[in-house]
Amino acid sequence: RLLLLGYLTDFLQEIPDKGDWNAYGLQGEAMNNATYITLDKNQIIHFRLFTSDPYFYPYGKSIAALAVRIFRSLKMMEDAMIIYRLSRAPERRIFYVDVGNLPTNKAEIFIEKLKQKFKKEKYYNTQVGGVDERYNPLSMDEDFFVPTRQGGGTKIETLRGAENLGEVDDVKYFRDKLLAVLKVPKDYIVEKDQSPERKANLSQLDVKFARTIIRVQHSIEIGFESLAKKHLRLLGFPETMIKDLRIELPDPSDMFTKRKLDIDAQKAGVVQQVVGLNLFPKSQIYKEYYHMSDAEIETTLQAIEDESAATGEEQLAAQQDNLQNGAGGGEPP
Repeated sequence: RLLLLGYLTDFLQEIPDKGDWNAYGLQGEAMNNATYITLDKNQIIHFRLFTSDPYFYPYGKSIAALAVRIFRSLKMMEDAMIIYRLSRAPERRIFYVDVGNLPTNKAEIFIEKLKQKFKKEKYYNTQVGGVDERYNPLSMDEDFFVPTRQGGGTKIETLRGAENLGEVDDVKYFRDKLLAVLKVPKDYIVEKDQSPERKANLSQLDVKFARTIIRVQHSIEIGFESLAKKHLRLLGFPETMIKDLRIELPDPSDMFTKRKLDIDAQKAGVVQQVVGLNLFPKSQIYKEYYHMSDAEIETTLQAIEDESAATGEEQLAAQQDNLQNGAGGGEPP
């Protein structure tokens, strides 16, 4: 796409060479050497999230725009946690080796030979016809060999592995922050020890989360309507049918639907009481409680009168048929 002063002017479709995967996503000077075809604006459908931020015009800010940095931090924190567990979980050993009265340089050589003895295992290699050495995985690379003197003796101690493997508060912090940015209720992630008290208010959280989903659905509905109307125009349908087309996605929550029905039922009860008092005209009631315009009110009242007239004509015709059947001696219906 090409932008001119913040407005879309042209749409370009890149045509890469066959089998050339490097041609995708060209930028800078590479775009001048690529092959493009110009598309008409009616060939493009935009699903956009409207926002007041001019930086993201005309498409709007992504749902996950604020969550990208937090997601990366969460991923790095999880990787660090795994690395820590792999490197610190195994037990290590401290070998206290009695070197007697050996000089310092000879003591170091003696310790190094002892380390190689533990880390490598000698075996007879039939292919070369001699003794060979291979790595012994039972000995960890991080074991410690400490020379001792003055009758300290040779002994082996075990260093326990990491004991704080259950501490994941830092990971939970970034997880909760990510859920907050995405508007997902944190209580949807039900903890095992807190599930009895959290399940009680999930229905209310479901209603709040449904409002966020409905905002996104509204943007998707606009895109679907634009796509369907263009398709119907290409098929030759009259414009009078196309302009009344509406696409509505279903409610994302049963509790949200139930709450709307309860509100509508309560509103109908209040309107019925107000109408019974005969204090206000019907046009004012429509405007006050149902937020209808003057044109919608006039159309609604006219439709009610037409339905009442049609119902009266049907009842009158039925009464005449009953009288005719009674005069002819037939059985009443």
